[in-house]
Amino acid sequence: MMLFRATSSASWGRSRPLRVGLSLLAFAAATLAAPAAQPVDAPLLPLSELKAGMTGEVWTVFQGTEPEPFTVEVTGIARNALGPGKSLILCRLTDPRVQLMGAVAGMSGSPLYIDGKLAGALSYQVQRFETVRFAGFTPVEDLLEVQRIALNAPPAGGRPGSGTEAPSLPVVRSTELDSTLPLAPRLSEGSLQPLTPVFTLGGISPQVAALFADRFQALGLQVSNLGGSDAPPASAAAPAVPPTLRPGDAVAAALAVGDITLAGTGTVSQVQGSRVLAFGHPMLGLGTVAVPMASAEIITILPSNLSSFKLSNTGRVIGTVRQDRLSAIYGELGEGPELMPVTVRTPTRTLQFSTVRHPRLTPTIATLGVTQAVLGSNDAGLAEGFRVASHVTLRDGREMTHEALFAGPQGFNSGLESFVRRLTTWVQNPVEEVFPSKIVFEVEPLAANPAGSLDIVQVSRRTVAAGETVDVSLTLRDYQGTPIRHLVTVPVPAEWIGRALDLVVTTGAELDRISGLPEGYSVAQIRTIDAYLDALERERRSDGLYVAVVEKNAAFVDQTTPTYDLPGSFERIARGSDEARFQRREVLRPIWEQHIFPGKLISAAVRRPLVVTD
Repeated sequence: MMLFRATSSASWGRSRPLRVGLSLLAFAAATLAAPAAQPVDAPLLPLSELKAGMTGEVWTVFQGTEPEPFTVEVTGIARNALGPGKSLILCRLTDPRVQLMGAVAGMSGSPLYIDGKLAGALSYQVQRFETVRFAGFTPVEDLLEVQRIALNAPPAGGRPGSGTEAPSLPVVRSTELDSTLPLAPRLSEGSLQPLTPVFTLGGISPQVAALFADRFQALGLQVSNLGGSDAPPASAAAPAVPPTLRPGDAVAAALAVGDITLAGTGTVSQVQGSRVLAFGHPMLGLGTVAVPMASAEIITILPSNLSSFKLSNTGRVIGTVRQDRLSAIYGELGEGPELMPVTVRTPTRTLQFSTVRHPRLTPTIATLGVTQAVLGSNDAGLAEGFRVASHVTLRDGREMTHEALFAGPQGFNSGLESFVRRLTTWVQNPVEEVFPSKIVFEVEPLAANPAGSLDIVQVSRRTVAAGETVDVSLTLRDYQGTPIRHLVTVPVPAEWIGRALDLVVTTGAELDRISGLPEGYSVAQIRTIDAYLDALERERRSDGLYVAVVEKNAAFVDQTTPTYDLPGSFERIARGSDEARFQRREVLRPIWEQHIFPGKLISAAVRRPLVVTD
């Protein structure tokens, strides 16, 4: 039932002024609440003109793609806070929305306008667990300094996106290969903290993301597998409409695009034509780079008393980030940089993505794709082991191939370090700028676990006459306990008479070590890419075992090629001409060897003397 109350004309007249007043108040409130127009081509406000008490607006995206302003009040200037001549503008966050959540990771780069002039970019969290929220802003002068560096610097060439002096790395094969990066400033808990961009993983299961958490942290990446990507494949045609960005827009620096994405989201500080300044602090502090710049959509902000951050989706590549410096990143709208395609094939699926061409980032990102194919799928729990073949193609067409065997998902997990190290030897090349043009991985699940143990080793004799043979009987116990017996017959030629020999049964890696294959080569020793590739190809297989006869000897090494029993006069002449290149090493030289138990993962180290008589 609807009830109607009649109102006399007299009573209506008495209430009319009140109603009109309320309407005017509502209109005024709506007018005040309406966001001001975003500054376009704003003039600059230098640091010298800033004073405490000034109020300003910071533009950023809270949700979606449209920037909105929030208010701040200038508290003062921290002189030389980030180094000589690198000051920081301190502001109190007066907007109620931001006062609740504080400075948010992903807001870094949000432009600060005072009286319609660009004063700086949001960049630092002052401290954690604040009772009153403050933030630090990079002055506009420092932003423009990064742009000047970019305009005067040559682009990353040869190996796009390297941004490092990789050719000066002292080691090409080592357990200590350099996998770290120059990091953005990380100070004590009570100090200024850059609002490090949260790198969002797309196409990666939570289990795999957790597995790589420590490795990402070592690379200086704060990674979340919340969010994702709605970007088209890297091979998709570029849109006909030229890309555009505005100050305050969300923008991403992508390290991988395609079926797997890895991108850090921040905010645009200034746009001049195709030139873009963003972040207000480093991405990773890499210097000159060639990293895809992509659009981004903010899903929401996840508030936290410790560290709030924006949750985002990475969009289409719209340009290239060319500088990654202390005060900002600089990019240019247009074509993206050259990337390195990675393909991961399994019996049930194929993953295709592209990574930045960087000697420290590429191995980890490529391995991430392999790990997702192995452990992040429904096949993982069904396989007893995995065989992974890596095919690395260089620009000149040469292909490097390596095969690795893993015992079950747990075995793959434990073998990740060595797998990454192997890829690193291919991309951290100290000789020439020969970065791989593509990498293809072939993953084969195994029905039987390849792990095994060596139970019995029997040597028929330790003293033997020339022309006879030595029998080595081995019993392998596989994963299910089934014994596998194998007999190796070692021929004993006359030239072994009287020599100091040992018979060894061991892994390929251990035989490499005792035979003098170095853990690393100095740049002085390796002068050509052919010598570098030869050194990698000489490594023995990682599966099975080797039965070998070794002799204590001195190896005279030219780059990676050993020569034995070289006359002393020749050695003196060679080393006199180039002491750094030519090396002498005391080694156990294999003079006979046989590979056994292929397709099995076994650990063994047996060494017995062998005496050959006439």
